[in-house]
Amino acid sequence: MNDLLAVAYLICFAAIVGGTAALMNQSLRGIGGRDSSPSPRNRGRSHPEAPQPGEEVLYVDLSRERLEQLYQQTP
Repeated sequence: MNDLLAVAYLICFAAIVGGTAALMNQSLRGIGGRDSSPSPRNRGRSHPEAPQPGEEVLYVDLSRERLEQLYQQTP
């Protein structure tokens, strides 16, 4: 019985190691492989909420000098 249990354990262990290796391989392929380039279908399109050329957008100046001026203006 112990031999059968050891064989079952080794088979399960090999399956887990194989699955882990396959998962790492797919992850590394996705990071630096051909999957990281933009698809040709989406080239040239912008985000749907992106402003159109010439459209006015809201801008907040958070530079250090501007913030210091705002703090000095408060009573």
